[in-house]
Amino acid sequence: MRIGIVPTLNPSSGGTYQYSLTMMRVLDELKRSGWGDEVVVFVADVHHPTITALGSGWAVRPLCPPRPKLLDLLGRIVGEGPHREAWRWLRRQLQEKAQRRSLPNPDLVRFQSEISDWFRGLGIELMLYPTPNVLSFETKIPYVMAIHDLQHRLHPEFPEVSAKGELERREYMFRNGCRYATLLLADSEAGREDILKFYGTYGVTQDRVKILPFLLPCYLAVNVSEKERERVRTIYDLPERYLFYPAQFWPHKNHARIVQALSSLKQAYHLEIPMVFCGSQTNGIREETLREVISLSHRLGLKNQVCYLDYVPDEDMSGLYAEATALVMPTFFGPTNIPVLEAWAFGCPVITSDIHGIREQVADAAILVDPHSVESIADAIYRVWTDGSLRRDLADRGRQRLASYTPEDYRKRLRGILEEARARRRVRSENRGATQNLSQEAS
Repeated sequence: MRIGIVPTLNPSSGGTYQYSLTMMRVLDELKRSGWGDEVVVFVADVHHPTITALGSGWAVRPLCPPRPKLLDLLGRIVGEGPHREAWRWLRRQLQEKAQRRSLPNPDLVRFQSEISDWFRGLGIELMLYPTPNVLSFETKIPYVMAIHDLQHRLHPEFPEVSAKGELERREYMFRNGCRYATLLLADSEAGREDILKFYGTYGVTQDRVKILPFLLPCYLAVNVSEKERERVRTIYDLPERYLFYPAQFWPHKNHARIVQALSSLKQAYHLEIPMVFCGSQTNGIREETLREVISLSHRLGLKNQVCYLDYVPDEDMSGLYAEATALVMPTFFGPTNIPVLEAWAFGCPVITSDIHGIREQVADAAILVDPHSVESIADAIYRVWTDGSLRRDLADRGRQRLASYTPEDYRKRLRGILEEARARRRVRSENRGATQNLSQEAS
């Protein structure tokens, strides 16, 4: 069978980027082990560095047939002259109409026949989406799609999942993505429960939602040499001890309460605990959140305690984790999170949120806090920062917990999921053929 995959290749996408890399690496391992299926990678940029690094043996195709944008083509036809202003007015009207159209009716699918024909013309029989994508259902090709979270339903108060039509766009994508999928992937049992809770009424059944847990990102080198540790310390001018939080500056990541907790500890115990943040902020909401966090840290007298590293290349992440005293991640979103696994791999103690999904992910291998409470976060930081025995205990528990996330288990699960999807596709095709035969006989 020929399988198409549409990975997320932008590192600033965070967890979905890591998830895509893991899935492609395991597909490559399956291919090398004699797995009979062929995989075609569909990407916007066939010369993307990640694609280049895949090496030979992969079929790579553009995500859609190349063609000029309609408005740009019309603009060239119009040319220059007095009529140009009328063209600009018409262009604005068309763009505004397109923007209004971008808020879809969640029960009215807008099929993309051109891309569907492109996929089918390349012999694609099953599509694999490591992250939700409207192409899954708009192209009408059987597909398996991962659903990492449904936060627009769980936490619509956060603008990153609801503002400027985002909630409507997400609902269109998730409702139909779940409704028409051959199989869905959830990171955990809690994730499956959320899918069934919100989209069970649209025909999603438990047997169609498969659990495929996160795996430690393939670019992390767990055994970090002293030379590498020193290199990373020098590049980022790191303090002797520090807390670490790798997360994009979305409001739900809760950076501000960490800063407030550090201020509380400074006032109560005269502890000046360094905090290292890293993560992309190249977006309106993220840029605004970063400015607010920086302003807050300055107002609270923490300018020299809080360090902002922006986006950090994959090759530097191992050293940052290895040298950190603890991971502090009081996020409002779950149900599971990759940085927790990353921290465990380096013996880095974890402080994270006591919310559904995360508490099941970490069990007793982390200190759980109320993400709404500055006092709860501050108390956890104080305990981990001042108690070496607690840090060692958390590190040991984390390693034990991480032992259940094995590449062998992931490979076995993914192969089984694709084989079931193939079988379901075959049954659906046979049933459709039988129905057509009955209709012909009746006529």
